[in-house]
Amino acid sequence: MLFSRNNHRVEKERNQHLLDTIYDTKASWDHAKETERAVYEANVSTELRDRCKMQEQKYLYLYKIARKYNVHGQLNKGVISQ
Repeated sequence: MLFSRNNHRVEKERNQHLLDTIYDTKASWDHAKETERAVYEANVSTELRDRCKMQEQKYLYLYKIARKYNVHGQLNKGVISQ
């Protein structure tokens, strides 16, 4: 009980860092998807496809960790429009 206040602060910092990383990874994944779509007419290389898939897997992994720790962030406008 002596360190409970400190643990709460550390947990909040961890959660915020996790959310920031998730948002950055989502933006990177969206950018990779847009790049893949833009180059699609020019016979997309496997490297672009692999990068897009890797960004997707990073995002899904971080999302799974956030669910494990029961971390909630702000609502994403991109989700609302879909």
